[in-house]
Amino acid sequence: MADRLRTLLTVVRSAEAEIGAVLVEIESRGVQELFGYRSTARLLEHLADLPRAAAVRTVARAHALHPSRSLDAAPALAPATGVAALTGGLSTPMIDTIITALTAIPPEHRDTAEADLLAFAADNGHKQVAALGARIMAHLDPDGPEPADTEPATPTRELSLRRKRTGTWELSGRFDDETGTRASALLDALAERRHADDGPDLRSPQERYGDAFSDALDLALDSPELPTQAGERAHVMVAVSLTDLQSGLGTATLGDTGLLSAAEARIHACDCKLIPAVLGSTSEPLDLGRARRLISPGLRRALFLRDRGCAFPGCHRPPRHCQGHHIRHWAEGGPTDLTNLVLLCGHHHRLLHRSGWQVRIATDGHPEFLPPRFLDKRRKPRRNNLHQPLPFAA
Repeated sequence: MADRLRTLLTVVRSAEAEIGAVLVEIESRGVQELFGYRSTARLLEHLADLPRAAAVRTVARAHALHPSRSLDAAPALAPATGVAALTGGLSTPMIDTIITALTAIPPEHRDTAEADLLAFAADNGHKQVAALGARIMAHLDPDGPEPADTEPATPTRELSLRRKRTGTWELSGRFDDETGTRASALLDALAERRHADDGPDLRSPQERYGDAFSDALDLALDSPELPTQAGERAHVMVAVSLTDLQSGLGTATLGDTGLLSAAEARIHACDCKLIPAVLGSTSEPLDLGRARRLISPGLRRALFLRDRGCAFPGCHRPPRHCQGHHIRHWAEGGPTDLTNLVLLCGHHHRLLHRSGWQVRIATDGHPEFLPPRFLDKRRKPRRNNLHQPLPFAA
């Protein structure tokens, strides 16, 4: 079925590209003389039963890709992309990404930039191609806008958080406009739909904002400015048997009254601010936050410098949104060192534990991911290029 989908997508994309070439040819011959319409977009709107805005976008895309024979027409912005599109190998988002990147690039550099973007598009998604386009533009024009300063207003804040018997928590509050705006901006940024190689984001808006709130808590708990409690950083105790931790079966005690599955405890045991209490068969503490399992501040900094954020292909999450993942799980004897760790956001951390994706450290010391066979029969390794490299990186 996956092979059939790829075949159909190639046919559809090739047909869409050919439609664009026909539209440009119609316009070069004179759409009003041929069909009596004032514009090619109007003709397409009626022929294809498209909304006017969609027809205008399609015609504009066609002009960017296909040269016109009309003497007064502007040259095509991305002619090589138009040729590649006719083969059916480029999606519409990929084409739009390349056009957007080339629009910002000075004309004298466009041919070289287009060749680089097309070559990169052969093995990467449109978000990664967009990142490459941004880097090309940053190299050509490194100046950017200055950040705007804002004056905080006097806050009025009320918040209530309570746990129900079912184990769920209810949150309600009332905030002044300035605090609400900042909270909305934070949650909006964290609640963006995920666009990566693991498929579309099917979460509802409420689910996305719930996950965003959880991510915001992780950011706060990871902050070095967080006040201590009784001389320690704020933490939650998780109690789980060693057998359950290793097998991922059973349950663990969360805090004073909560419960979570041993599989979830296994995920958290990779690296987070939960300090697991591992108990023996008679509930004697075998280990409490063992030092060799936890990632030290120095090792965490090295991990941040190497991965620059979530290492999963196509993910834009920065290091402060991420957790350290043991490639070989600590409960199975995996060491806590740079060769056995990778930085992942919460979503891709769980995905790696529960899907056919695999991660390994390549010979150059950087993580690479092997997709499930239903995504790529060759299981060609993939990397994330969305994060800015270090200034001294080759």
